[in-house]
Amino acid sequence: MEYIKQAQINEPNIINNVEQTVKDIIATVRSEGDAGVKNYEKKFSHSDRDVRVSEDEIERSIKALSSDVKELIDRVVERISTFSKAQLECILPLEKEFGPGIQMGHRIVPIEKVGAYVPGGRFPLLSSGPMVVAPAKVAGAKKIVACSPANYEGGIHPAVLYGLVRSGATDIFAIGGAQAIAAMAYGTESVPEVDIIGGPGNRFVAEAKRQVFGKVGIDLIAGPSEVLVFADESAEPKNCAADLLAQAEHDPHARAIFVTTSRTKAYQTMEEIDRLLDVFSPNSPAHESWANLGEVILAETLQEGIDICNEYAIEHLHLHLKNSRDLMDRLYNYGSLFIDSDSSVVFSDKVSGTNHTLPTNKAARYTGGLWVGSYIKVITHQQITGEGVHLLASHATKQSEIEGLEGHQLSAAIRLSSIKS
Repeated sequence: MEYIKQAQINEPNIINNVEQTVKDIIATVRSEGDAGVKNYEKKFSHSDRDVRVSEDEIERSIKALSSDVKELIDRVVERISTFSKAQLECILPLEKEFGPGIQMGHRIVPIEKVGAYVPGGRFPLLSSGPMVVAPAKVAGAKKIVACSPANYEGGIHPAVLYGLVRSGATDIFAIGGAQAIAAMAYGTESVPEVDIIGGPGNRFVAEAKRQVFGKVGIDLIAGPSEVLVFADESAEPKNCAADLLAQAEHDPHARAIFVTTSRTKAYQTMEEIDRLLDVFSPNSPAHESWANLGEVILAETLQEGIDICNEYAIEHLHLHLKNSRDLMDRLYNYGSLFIDSDSSVVFSDKVSGTNHTLPTNKAARYTGGLWVGSYIKVITHQQITGEGVHLLASHATKQSEIEGLEGHQLSAAIRLSSIKS
């Protein structure tokens, strides 16, 4: 393995500062409620509006949208919902006898109150709201509280609002950042307390989700976007470059990584990236992202390339390879896989139907992305009768005696004595 271009990652002070800042925000919102939220909104978003988005505001915003934009968002919601429904159908309840008198199973139960964070950022990401909210609606959540920054003319972008409404959000708030996560986790006078929080965000949002985990559930820690393009000699450098920059433009801290078995393709792709960046806006985050965090790695063999992909455990893994599908079983650490060069990550970002809230920072080693299953609980039950009582009580009595647990032994032994009497 050879690094032709290597990232410069050295941010311990930034990480420590983010952690302390978020800790202070959460403490303030817990103690001051709405007042604390509003103070942070003034400080970070320069917003002094009412945090709740009223029905009148929603109606006015939606009226401002063209029918073409509404139709586009409706299509996004429909595709995400359809894929979520198909996933939910795969999760089945269980009821089975495991020996005479031992009946056990599980139920599929939706989480009741969901918090959805929808980033505002530099661009109004029209699919982010449906990606977080629609699966919760499909799962059967009764209350879906959505928060998004008030960074468009003093409110939430009308297209983002429309997507939230169409996806099933029941309460919408113009709040961003760590204060939004804290408000949903602990509740305020205006913001309902939720059971789980889902959705992507910047490093402050990700850190806030980490800190409130335990008080509420979270989907996963989803930080700035990541992409790894894995290519061989058959790849088209211009396509590879475009796919890398598409994710790099999300954030200055986004990571775009190119792994290839071809030295020629490595240098050609770097040349294409430089050429394309010349026509990008000077303000595009892609410049900083590629300069500081972009990587180009030359793998000696296809297997070494596969090993690199699994080690990076990247958010988006895009294969520009001959016979890409044949490699699926050898790739297992990724948030979402994009097979063949035409399967652009952008399709998933926008409209294909799979979710774009995915694990970053190597979290793909142990979890997948946000999906309808993130909003359900698989809860078990059992009913023990007849022969099952004798079998299990005998075992539990002996085991509890060995463990020295008197209460456990008593509870099991009582069942044995009941059988004898």
